[in-house]
Amino acid sequence: MRRGETLDQADHSAMGGVPGFADQALARAIAGEVLRWMADLDALIDGATRQKLADDAKARMVLRIMLAQWLRLETPPHAVIGTGLPLLTGGPRRLAHGVFGTLVRAHVKLPATPTLPEAIAARWGDRAAPIATGLATPPPLDLSFSDMDAVAPMAAELDGVTLAPGHLRLPRGLPVERLRGFEQGTWWVQDLAATLPARLLGDGNGRRILDLCAAPGGKTLQLAAAGWQVTALDASERRLDRLRENLTRTGLSAEVITADALEWEPAEPFDAVLLDAPCTATGTARRHPDVLHRIGAPQIAEMADLQAKLLRRAAGWVKPGGPLIYAVCSLETEEGEDQARDVALASDPIRSDELPAGLQPTSNGWLRTDPGMLVDQGGLDGFFIARWKA
Repeated sequence: MRRGETLDQADHSAMGGVPGFADQALARAIAGEVLRWMADLDALIDGATRQKLADDAKARMVLRIMLAQWLRLETPPHAVIGTGLPLLTGGPRRLAHGVFGTLVRAHVKLPATPTLPEAIAARWGDRAAPIATGLATPPPLDLSFSDMDAVAPMAAELDGVTLAPGHLRLPRGLPVERLRGFEQGTWWVQDLAATLPARLLGDGNGRRILDLCAAPGGKTLQLAAAGWQVTALDASERRLDRLRENLTRTGLSAEVITADALEWEPAEPFDAVLLDAPCTATGTARRHPDVLHRIGAPQIAEMADLQAKLLRRAAGWVKPGGPLIYAVCSLETEEGEDQARDVALASDPIRSDELPAGLQPTSNGWLRTDPGMLVDQGGLDGFFIARWKA
């Protein structure tokens, strides 16, 4: 993984040299656990070395990989040594062997909750500790269904649990494309928190809605399944290709437009607008722990500026009395609460009876979720959601 690159980008560029689905999944799991527990892995390494290794030393990275396999993936130490040490030569190899052996003999353990990077902990303040509890393990598999009658049979078959209408949570690690109903388009993968913005719009009954920044398309599918006439707009043709594939697979329909929302203009206002704005995506750290290490003040400021521009445009595209929903999968107040305070439309407060059990709106009528919520049920991503009436 190169500096500044996302885990998904690194996955795509590197996996060409990793043969087989199982090996690719293992490589991704190792990378994810290293990123999730990096501060704690480094603390173990530094406690077993006389002279601190440089942060970018190859021996440190190999030791992180070895420790993550042993402590998180429960790989036997002899197997870890057999695959890890060949990545090094000479003195660094002897050093890694000695450090790993010392830690194995000491029966070291990781803490129950990962230690967040100092900059993240400072930024999140009192929220940091509870959020960290939700980052200890990768998330389960969440599915959204267009056919509500298919949820219960699949839940019984695969030991799943339903936390909201049309939702099914399954144990992680299941092969998605081999699950019953995939080819038939009965469902699609979508984190429970990501379903909430579209849920807050209810049934469409043939009304027109603009799904801004729509790709990869989970909300477009939700809205189409709920009876909305959806116009899905996004600037990325590549990401829209995935949306089109899912529309074809599920048999749902939407008008798909490739355009920059800062330049595009609709012919007429819509009955509703959903803006799931581009963001730093720090709320997805459960599945994308790289955000803990590559997102800082510059990225937050850049996204906040873009979000403010998009919100101003979106607010003018809603018919009088129609709803505007703003959502980001970010844990940063600059991208959530600070944006919502500047919207001139009348607030349409989110109600507790619109939300899954265990979630409550804020005193402002907004919704803030984070990975520390519903941990005993598998957790959920971090989102900020607000709703107004034009």
